[in-house]
Amino acid sequence: MARLNYVELPVRNVPGQKEFYEATFGWSFTDFGPDYASTMTGDVDMGLNGDAAQWTAQMLPVIEVEDLEETLARVQAAGGVITLPVFAFPGGRRFHFRDPHGHELAAMVSEGEGE
Repeated sequence: MARLNYVELPVRNVPGQKEFYEATFGWSFTDFGPDYASTMTGDVDMGLNGDAAQWTAQMLPVIEVEDLEETLARVQAAGGVITLPVFAFPGGRRFHFRDPHGHELAAMVSEGEGE
């Protein structure tokens, strides 16, 4: 079965975006030159592409977390902006936010977790 294994975000400031995601989610990145960095977990990874000639349209990555309220606070503390407050959906709860570059993402917990 096909599955999502990588999300690439176009960014103007690779070091700044790395700092945001490291501070918010504790992720670490591997640099591939000055214009690219990627997580290297072997699961679903995220790349930060600083080469404007390669930028694509934006998508909504959804990040599953353990504690939704703690993550919301960390997003705000790291400079993110909440675009849709916490809401329930079938199977869990989530909120949407913009990172410092302006990408919109979501953080979610499964039903019964992080409440």
